[in-house]
Amino acid sequence: MLQEIAQLTVFGLIFGSILALSGIGLSLTYNILKFANFAHGDTMTLGAFMALWVLSLLRSAGIPPQPLGPLSFGLPMILATLAAMVMTAALVVLLDKLLYRHLRTSGSAILLISSFGVAFGMRAVIQFIWSPQPQYYIHKIQIAQEIFGIRIKPDQVFILLLSAALVMALHLFLTRTKMGKAMRAASDNMELARVTGIDTDRVILWTWLIGTVLAAAAGVLVGIENKFITPTLGWNLLIYIFAAVILGGIGSPYGALLGGLVIGVTSEVSTLEGFVPTEYKPVVAFVIMIAMLLLKPTGLLGGR
Repeated sequence: MLQEIAQLTVFGLIFGSILALSGIGLSLTYNILKFANFAHGDTMTLGAFMALWVLSLLRSAGIPPQPLGPLSFGLPMILATLAAMVMTAALVVLLDKLLYRHLRTSGSAILLISSFGVAFGMRAVIQFIWSPQPQYYIHKIQIAQEIFGIRIKPDQVFILLLSAALVMALHLFLTRTKMGKAMRAASDNMELARVTGIDTDRVILWTWLIGTVLAAAAGVLVGIENKFITPTLGWNLLIYIFAAVILGGIGSPYGALLGGLVIGVTSEVSTLEGFVPTEYKPVVAFVIMIAMLLLKPTGLLGGR
């Protein structure tokens, strides 16, 4: 029993690390732009498919696909991930300039509704270009290694390490750089930040860039974990992401990190001995989210 709980906890940490990355991006967007971006999940999907496109180009260019060490993928996948993060961020910044910027004065409700339209639009474009069928990053079957009785694949270790590295980089950015401190000031009071001389347009630009980079990375990591991606990848994860953000505290990046890990572990451990059927795991996240809204609406780290 204890070993099975430990195994599910590890799986939950892997899932939770992906939720944390996407949740932090969503939390940053809400904290500074003051609206719930329902296109965030589809931004994850866009990043995943951008990586697929770049990966196919690199393979066509003849870059050796040999796996790196024990991983199931090689240099092309690493380069495709980096390129996807940059390209997805550029497209979302362009979307902000073409759409969201003109709607900011209309209120958060209009922005929220428009994000639904953006989500459906992104999904339709992705389905049109790549078809609704699953697309595969990697066809190689990877055998899990056993460490202290717990089975884990090298790719899963990579997911944990990359997620941790991105979170640490964000922490250093927010606490050690001038722009990071400006973003924290703007999140407290955008108008006061503008009056004190902070370039709030740059703050908004960096908010979209960071949030999108993290979302794109999360989308690619889902593809690495599952070995395939679909146009509904991000939409299917959206309930988990919102649950993580609400659990940790809406608008708190560190809360989103904690919430993502808690939701990931809880969702996996709940399936122990069939207590919750696997197909009902989203219900666990939904119940936790509702309970938090009823008991402590500010979340675990809300207001800190």
